[in-house]
Amino acid sequence: MSGAIVIQPLSAAAFAPFGDVLEVTGDPDRIINQGLCGRWHDRARLDFMDGKAGISLFQSQSRSLPYRLEMVERHPLGSQAFIPMSHDPFLVIVAPDQGGTPGRPLAFRTMPGQGINIARNTWHGVLTPLHAPGLFAVIDRIGEGANLEEYWFDTPYDVRAD
Repeated sequence: MSGAIVIQPLSAAAFAPFGDVLEVTGDPDRIINQGLCGRWHDRARLDFMDGKAGISLFQSQSRSLPYRLEMVERHPLGSQAFIPMSHDPFLVIVAPDQGGTPGRPLAFRTMPGQGINIARNTWHGVLTPLHAPGLFAVIDRIGEGANLEEYWFDTPYDVRAD
C-alpha cells in the first residue's frame, strides 16, 4: 500500500481547494414561500466548459472501512455536485493536482445533511457511500467530448477512520 489516509470531518475551509460544501449554515439568504421557507441561495460554483447542466440520480453500493483507494478521476469539462438523498454520511476523496497527476489524496467524511460540489478538473475518488441506499442527486455537465480522465495508483492507499 502507498500508505494510510486518515479520514477527517468535512468542513468548508478544508474542502475549499477542491470545491464547495453544500450545507445549511447560518441564517438563510432569503425567506420565501409566504415566510415559511428559508433559501440558502447559489451555494455552489457550477462550472462547465460547454454543454449544459443536468440532474441525474446515482445509486451506488455502500462501501466499508478500511477502504482500498486504487483510482481517482477528474472531469476537465465540468464540475460535479453530489447531494445525498438520505441523511447518511459518505466518504469524499480528493487530491491536489501535481503537474497533471494526482498528489497525495485527502479523505473526508460528510455529516448528515452535507453535500459537495467538486470543482472542474479536480482529482477525486468515485462515489463512496458508507451506508445503503447510496442514492444521490448529481448535478453535472451533459454534453459531447471527453470529460473523464482516470489515474490508477501503482500502489493503492488504505483509507481508514483512525
